Amino acid sequence: MFFLAIRHLVSRKKQTVLTLLGIVFGSMAFVAISGFMLGFQYFLLDQLINNDAHIRVSAREDRIDQSVAMRDLYGQSSAALVAWVTELSGTRSNPKIENPRGWAEILGHDPRVEAYSPQFSSQVLFSLGAISANGRLIGSEPDMQVKVTNIENYVLTGKFTDIATGGNRLLVGTGLLKKLGSTDGSTIFVSNGRNRATPFKIIGTFETGNRQLDDSTAFAALIDVQRLSGQQDEINNIAVRLWDFNRARDVAHDWQAVSVDKVESWDEINAAFLNVFQIQDATRYLMIAVILLVAGFGIYNILNVVVSQKKKEIAILRSIGYEQGDILKLFFLQGIILGVVGSALGLALGYLACLALELVRFGGGPMGGGTFMKVSFDPMIYVRAFLFGSLSSAFASLMPARAAGKLTPIDIIRSGAE
Repeated sequence: MFFLAIRHLVSRKKQTVLTLLGIVFGSMAFVAISGFMLGFQYFLLDQLINNDAHIRVSAREDRIDQSVAMRDLYGQSSAALVAWVTELSGTRSNPKIENPRGWAEILGHDPRVEAYSPQFSSQVLFSLGAISANGRLIGSEPDMQVKVTNIENYVLTGKFTDIATGGNRLLVGTGLLKKLGSTDGSTIFVSNGRNRATPFKIIGTFETGNRQLDDSTAFAALIDVQRLSGQQDEINNIAVRLWDFNRARDVAHDWQAVSVDKVESWDEINAAFLNVFQIQDATRYLMIAVILLVAGFGIYNILNVVVSQKKKEIAILRSIGYEQGDILKLFFLQGIILGVVGSALGLALGYLACLALELVRFGGGPMGGGTFMKVSFDPMIYVRAFLFGSLSSAFASLMPARAAGKLTPIDIIRSGAE
């Protein structure tokens, strides 16, 4: 049966090649588009996961309204005696982690935690002469911070750990350095708006490729930022790295249940990014479905024509003893062969297309910088492409095969088939 199916396919080379091309291009498109889109997603996920904490514990920003003010200032029993002329709103100043020692105890003994870094971050004003720029100053223990993020990999000049050697040292983003018109080794002034500006010496620069971060962020020793903010021995953030980032959401929920502080996992913080990925996946599958649907219709039409052209052979096969099921298998097998061969060729061409895409240079984009295009070679892409191509071909060939199987010699003779 297999060799007879091959003989049928070879006997009509032009139709076979046209049918194969539809499957080949469909499978190739699936591999190339999936490789490109997933490569981009993996790149962004790597940036999100490895350049920041898996879980971030931050101080809760308590909103102040009339009920809160009444309770704190006068007590609940005096509520009826106070009438507010202006409605109260706002948050408490200087939010902080309420129990940093308790968190150190939890994080130090949780086997799911790989490393953690207490931080004090503050919105500040960087200035050099008449030039000033708003930004964020992150204070941390350098030895602990490098275990939580990949910041050390993005340092261009100096060493990240040098911010702890001596007082008031900064590692600044290259974008911020350009904004200030400053240079490595110079001194700039930093102010949080409540105290006098404090001089800090720039001892190094970093560039992550994330323009928002590079243009506005500087790192300093934790004690220096606490002193600048006037909040000695206090922290307002804890960055946590887990052994398995996939468990970040569950771990964050566990900790949130026992803490008044705000605990968020990396996927909760970047929910908007992940929603975009879901839309991309839906678009990708829709495009591939359309391509394979068109290819399937092509197979269906060509096999229908073949069945019409092969009526004489079908009549001969039925006359020498081939059953209805045998004829169905013969044409269905042709569809399977076309699907398998076309999908295999599509995978090979898709792989070559992905290799070519990897050589395309691009710049800018959400993460900034300039680099080569990121392409994924996940084996599951090729498995899915092969299955989709083969199954769509099998499904498209089923109806013509059934039509061929129902033909009888008498019907063929009556129809006047040549």
